[in-house]
Amino acid sequence: MAGVGAVATQAMVEVSYGPRCLARLNAGDDATVALDEVRRADEGSAVRQVAVVDAGGTVATHTGPLCIDYAGHVAGQQYSVQANMMASPEVWPAMAATYQSATGPFPQRLLATLRAGEAAGGDARGRMSAAVLVVDGKRHDHPGQGVLVDVRVDQHDAPLDEIDRLLRTADAFDHCDRAEQALFGGDPADALRQVDLALAALPGDENARFLRAGALMVAGRPEAGVDELRALITGRPSWAVVVRSFVTSGQLPLPEGVDLADLTGPG
Repeated sequence: MAGVGAVATQAMVEVSYGPRCLARLNAGDDATVALDEVRRADEGSAVRQVAVVDAGGTVATHTGPLCIDYAGHVAGQQYSVQANMMASPEVWPAMAATYQSATGPFPQRLLATLRAGEAAGGDARGRMSAAVLVVDGKRHDHPGQGVLVDVRVDQHDAPLDEIDRLLRTADAFDHCDRAEQALFGGDPADALRQVDLALAALPGDENARFLRAGALMVAGRPEAGVDELRALITGRPSWAVVVRSFVTSGQLPLPEGVDLADLTGPG
């Protein structure tokens, strides 16, 4: 929960640890108090593995004595790594060491940490799934707000490779969002810069190309914008429906001399 904290619950999982611990953090408890109180009410805590990090950086962890080997955790400074049913007891120490030394954007640091766990032996049952969830540090009016990255892969032979692809995709669409904000904010130059960064991450992405066409028109390059629209429609004729709707609603003004029917066909 953005501005509140993070909870990871696993092993013989009791999913209510997540919302219940977050509720206590949101009410003012720190991570240690929150986890202790929720564990106290759980008769099955011996088979649970849970970690809580609050927004102030306090860390609380629990690996029950009946968790399946190899199982353990590292409670670091403002972070926790935990693992169970691993092929090696080196998994969670390797994850902690990599997290502390990794550089770059935070989601990529998390991915590097997961890869380190895989390299140290990973899940004893083989590869199955992976997920990355990142929120910002600001409290919001609604619990769902503040989510920066939320990607997951289930039942995949190479889930971390797929997570890597999804993180790059998420980054590209973040640039698209910034481009839209710049465009509606009257800064077409920044809109073009942002959408070009998106296309560098996802070459040929059609949504980014459509956004770029609009930015080109607003930036005083209408011919280039129309050319991009024509190319989109040629490659995928159903783009004509989208372009026609934007134009007729006044959200995409065509340059003088460009006929809508000529561009999109009859509709």
